[in-house]
Amino acid sequence: MSLATDSEPPTPAGIDVPAHADAHSAGPSSPEPSSAEPRGSRLDAWWGRLLSTPGRQRAWRWGGPLAVTLLAAILRLWNLGDPHSLVFDETFYVKDAWSLLHLGFEGAWPSGADTSFNAGDVNTYTDTGSYVVHPPLGKWIIALGMAAFGAENSFGWRISVAVCGILAVLLIAMIGTKLFRSTLLGTIAGFLFAIDGHAIVMSREGLLDGILMLFLLLGFGAMLLDREWHLRRLTEWVVAREAEGREPTWGPTLWWRPWLMAAAVAFGLASAVKWSGLFFLIGFGLYSVLVDSLARRRVGLPFWISAAILKQGLANVVLLVPLYLASYLVTWTGWFTTAGGYYRNWAQTDGQPWTGSLSWVPLVIQNFWHFEVSVYNFNVNEHDPHPYASNPLTWLFMIRPTQMYVNTTTGGTGGCGEDTCYANITSVGNAAIWWAATAAIFYLVYRLIRKREWQVGLILMGMVVGYLPWLMYINRTIFQFYTIAFEPYMILGLTFVIGLALGSRDDPRRKRTAALIVVAAYLVLASLVTVFFYPVWTAQPIPGWLLTLHYWLPSWR
Repeated sequence: MSLATDSEPPTPAGIDVPAHADAHSAGPSSPEPSSAEPRGSRLDAWWGRLLSTPGRQRAWRWGGPLAVTLLAAILRLWNLGDPHSLVFDETFYVKDAWSLLHLGFEGAWPSGADTSFNAGDVNTYTDTGSYVVHPPLGKWIIALGMAAFGAENSFGWRISVAVCGILAVLLIAMIGTKLFRSTLLGTIAGFLFAIDGHAIVMSREGLLDGILMLFLLLGFGAMLLDREWHLRRLTEWVVAREAEGREPTWGPTLWWRPWLMAAAVAFGLASAVKWSGLFFLIGFGLYSVLVDSLARRRVGLPFWISAAILKQGLANVVLLVPLYLASYLVTWTGWFTTAGGYYRNWAQTDGQPWTGSLSWVPLVIQNFWHFEVSVYNFNVNEHDPHPYASNPLTWLFMIRPTQMYVNTTTGGTGGCGEDTCYANITSVGNAAIWWAATAAIFYLVYRLIRKREWQVGLILMGMVVGYLPWLMYINRTIFQFYTIAFEPYMILGLTFVIGLALGSRDDPRRKRTAALIVVAAYLVLASLVTVFFYPVWTAQPIPGWLLTLHYWLPSWR
């Protein structure tokens, strides 16, 4: 099964450009209808007139993505500091971020530190290194918010993650516009990501996963741009070679691939938040070889497979790996330049320096390697039971979302109008979006087999490296909220299918009008689900009977 193709399939068309431009359809070809049959909808005609000038088209290309980004900002920033209490794993990452900001490494905290931290006593950390199981970059980013707004302010705990979540909406809108060659579809992708509950929750808590998602999405976008950049340079090389009357043979080795190198940096920074970024480097590194080989076949190079592997493939390794490692290691500067980090002096104290052929390795590198191995062993062997642990086989169906915060007030003081009020934060997605996106991903697997469209292959590659590696750890204690790392690719898959449903502005009027109505109705439905669930995503107090209505599956309790 190929993840790309050497042909450029037509892409779904929306109503974002005038009818005479880029009027493609992703559906099967149909007999040419009678010239008397009306084409497109009245909305298409109105939209074409509205965007009849280059200036208006440019305004729409920016206006659509920026509008959904503004919506995302409202949903993520409103009452961000509530609850003023460390939520779920904020107990680790927020406190670690604060001590990291002051010490250069994560310091240990005394027993009961959460209570004092919530109360504003935020400096009870010690200068003894704390054992941490994730790299420091995500905590450095969280620390930026506290540096700006103070650790006594819960808004400061979360603002950095919120900004990452807002930027991710803008980024997915831009990626969707580029991928589908449609501002409308890019805006729809951004809109769906902006209103999804899982994305909202993961942008409103001081956790690492929303930061991880942003860097992974940056790397994905860079790979999208590298595909086009590489094909253009390869074509130019072949044309120049043929103009000189020389045989192209194996083709060139392109050492200057700025977008591929940008992807390496993005994936390295992602791994400096959580190690799962490594899967993206490996997966998209292999993907780059596949895309390169198909590009060489497309321009007519005779040895396209061997050249892609033995020439460009090896060059890609040289371009990717050093930048990836450098991006990862630079985030550990605080640990390397101080003496108090955990295991910072392991070889000199509790451990045993390496001997034999490795005795020349500096002790600081030995200590760092020991730390990394220890963290790996901890992560793969974490099996402690947790009431909200979730098997990754159930993730796509959203069976067991994570309850991150629960607070019950009685005596009519909760503000919900009843004696007992409940304030919850549950990372359950918008069911109208999530389940539709899951169905879309399964359909895209079928469609890739049948049509081998490169857009579908790229989207599914994001799912392969974001989701499938977790199936190796089904017995480990892991959670549904990890899915934020690959949710953007579920959204892009759903958007692709929405584009198919929209069809083309050249479709018969009845068909086109019906398609627009159906898609609009779906987007309205998704919006209503967001309105209904927003209280349980943001800890708004509600009565018990209303909370019960949000338990669409028994396992959501």
